[in-house]
Amino acid sequence: MMKIDDFPLSRVPATSRVSLLSVAIVHMGMLTALDQFMLGAVLGDSMPLGDAFTAIILGSLIFGLITFGFGYIGMKEGLSGSLLGRWCGFGKSGSALIGVVVAISLLGWFGIQNSLFARSLSAATEGKLSFSLAATLSGLTLTLIVAFGFRALRFTARFAVPVFIALIAWISWHTLISDHASPPVMSGQSKEMLSINAGITLVVGGAILASLMTPDLTRYSKNGRHVLMITLATIILGEFIINGLAIFIARKLNTGDIMSIITLSTGSLGLLAVICSTLRVNDLNLYSSALGIVNAVESTTGKKLSYSAVTLGLGVLGTGLSVWGILDHFVDFLNLLGVVVPPVLGVMLTEYFVVKKYSVALKTSRADGTLPDKTVTTGWAAILASLAGSYVGLSVQWGAPTLNSFLVACISYILFESLKVSEWCGRLRRTPVR
Repeated sequence: MMKIDDFPLSRVPATSRVSLLSVAIVHMGMLTALDQFMLGAVLGDSMPLGDAFTAIILGSLIFGLITFGFGYIGMKEGLSGSLLGRWCGFGKSGSALIGVVVAISLLGWFGIQNSLFARSLSAATEGKLSFSLAATLSGLTLTLIVAFGFRALRFTARFAVPVFIALIAWISWHTLISDHASPPVMSGQSKEMLSINAGITLVVGGAILASLMTPDLTRYSKNGRHVLMITLATIILGEFIINGLAIFIARKLNTGDIMSIITLSTGSLGLLAVICSTLRVNDLNLYSSALGIVNAVESTTGKKLSYSAVTLGLGVLGTGLSVWGILDHFVDFLNLLGVVVPPVLGVMLTEYFVVKKYSVALKTSRADGTLPDKTVTTGWAAILASLAGSYVGLSVQWGAPTLNSFLVACISYILFESLKVSEWCGRLRRTPVR
């Protein structure tokens, strides 16, 4: 049986590898959530039909190549993504920074999902419960549940995905086949349209955290063919089916607002399904975010923070993001993820398959089933290359920002390592200030 928390600091042995289906179901669940449906609705409402599917195809190609490459490394070495970072350029401290980036990103997703929960709750009470109050109550309640180890949401997790899939099927049938749902009356205000390049970045941004977390699952896979099948299955279900249906529905109803789509198609029953789905996703978002911060602090300082205290603090921050209105900045959030996370993955892929300066020790120790005795403390070349890629992705308007950031990071890492940047930075840190 596959457990994500097993083998946190060691390789997964061959005897603990599991079937293709066992890993694929969990991995597909990463993109089988309401946020993917939201992304499709945004694309359908903001782009011509052909452009929207072009963005999905090209974005899925980028996501698929990155996910398969990183997932293959996880399978080959039997290690989680956080451990791989130590020998894929970033070093011990640098890999902790990756954990912080993931934790902050998941906190943003917590705020978005909690906002959807609050809007559903407010709509279900016909406005008697304001959005701000609903967001505060739902966010803090879930925080307390996760912080103090209550397992009540495990039951919810068992049926949340089937309920969500049933919701999408019902909305699709009700809107596209039976033609029961009617478009809302529009105000006549012009919509802000997206380019194909912008759409590609949104598609990658909506799924890229799944790429970063893929080795956590594929370290249990038996071979590279399984990793490829897992990647393809996730793309087909999450990008083409979930996103594709959302594009058609958004165009049919002439709106990209997810709550309008759900209420027009399913009424209060759909709102209940949304509440159930967001509960399942946010439980994991907050848990993983807190765990990332705790592990990052412990690996860099040796100090072990209280998991409950960190969870409470992050939960309050995430709830504050909901009340502040992070859902209104959904597109901006995806854009940020689409240019900040790909450079990190690009550096690790480049180190493992091209540069092979630090990862060679990882490959050598694989035969014994152990880990290398030493690792660099801080991989400055990897960190600087990631920053360079993110800067280009955010500032350069030409081309697809997510692809620009990825390629610049890969090239910069090769250049920085050839110039021995990590060694120079290490010497500067050791040089006393006079």
